[in-house]
Amino acid sequence: MTKEIIHVYLMPGMAASPKIFENIQLPENQFKIYYLEWILPLKNESISDYALRMTKYILHENIVLLGVSFGGVLVQEICKHVVVRKLIIVSSVKSMDELPKKMILAKATMAYKLLSTQLVSNVELLAKYAFGSNIKKRLELYKKYLSVNDSGYLSWAVKEMVCWDQKICFQNIVHIHGDNDAVFPIENISNCISIKGGTHIMIINKYKWFNENLPNIILEN
Repeated sequence: MTKEIIHVYLMPGMAASPKIFENIQLPENQFKIYYLEWILPLKNESISDYALRMTKYILHENIVLLGVSFGGVLVQEICKHVVVRKLIIVSSVKSMDELPKKMILAKATMAYKLLSTQLVSNVELLAKYAFGSNIKKRLELYKKYLSVNDSGYLSWAVKEMVCWDQKICFQNIVHIHGDNDAVFPIENISNCISIKGGTHIMIINKYKWFNENLPNIILEN
């Protein structure tokens, strides 16, 4: 008797391409991986409406949905429109209460408008925002993994990340977080699987952990 194939959709982080998942492998006799990509937002589009548009790229039912960083925020919004088997976020946040103080301040002062303008003109800053401040060879990472530098998208993404107002966490969400995440410090994070030495880009450099553990995480009730 053949096993049921579980469809796993992966959403990369802000401005990133699906290449960040290039080393993620799941047993092919049980899982099939699909890669979601960022599309350009419409003018004044809410993240909820954007998430609804993204559902047209989801071609199966009862899926596993995994998102990294801002992609983790987006998959939570997508889950408000589709039924999922399992919701997993990596290097992300489950509610506005887990945002770092600097993002809360950026929302209060509307400094995110200035930040988004800076990101468009400063490749190094964009790479730092996407990968964290402690990453060596950041520009090489940028060239390989960041694929969206559209000014409209970046302005939208920064605003929606900083101003995300989710107050109640999803039940049964699986949150995987590194204890050395410079973008979303773990001291603000609750109820997560903590990865020792994991940084904001651990989906790239700790892929062996994910390959070993994701199948069981997906299958457990």
